[in-house]
Amino acid sequence: MSKFDKAKVEIVREKTLSNQWTRLSSLDIDYTDSTGDTHRLKREIYHRTPAACILLYDPKRETVILVRQFRLPAHLTGFPGWMIEVPAGLLDGDHPEEAIRREAIEETGFRVRDVHFLFKAFTSPGAVTEIMHFFAAVVDTTDRIGRGGGLADEHEDIEVLEVKLADAMAMIEAGEIYDAKTIMLLQWATLNRPGLK
Repeated sequence: MSKFDKAKVEIVREKTLSNQWTRLSSLDIDYTDSTGDTHRLKREIYHRTPAACILLYDPKRETVILVRQFRLPAHLTGFPGWMIEVPAGLLDGDHPEEAIRREAIEETGFRVRDVHFLFKAFTSPGAVTEIMHFFAAVVDTTDRIGRGGGLADEHEDIEVLEVKLADAMAMIEAGEIYDAKTIMLLQWATLNRPGLK
């Protein structure tokens, strides 16, 4: 039994505020809380499609393959706009594993052979519908079959980085890596390094 067994939500009204790159909507909901009181709440929700991300780890060199690219929200909030991240992208209707294989080669040039699904997580559940599928794969230098750097027709401008896992963890502490999905996967890799062979 949970405190919220009697709680419920009823959507009263939804209005689309913007439908450009992604849809932003305003919702009025009647939220009946755990004590039985009903409150009219207003929320704005950013509707993002599912996405996937992957940790590429080379156990021989003890390195991870990361990417750096421009992110406007980071820039607007005073962080350096060129963020260091794990490869990631929207599913675009594909199965998550197919999508992350595609993204890995587009962004890094690395062909991914054995992909291991780890978990799913909401990236910002207070306002964004995006669910991220997290993966890991072991790679080595022979798996790099292209330049990476993203797709020119999508105006992607991506730098490929190979970083020692220990150095990447230090970059989190130093504030150089501040992307949540990347921090999650680097911490997962640190905890599970013996199994990454």
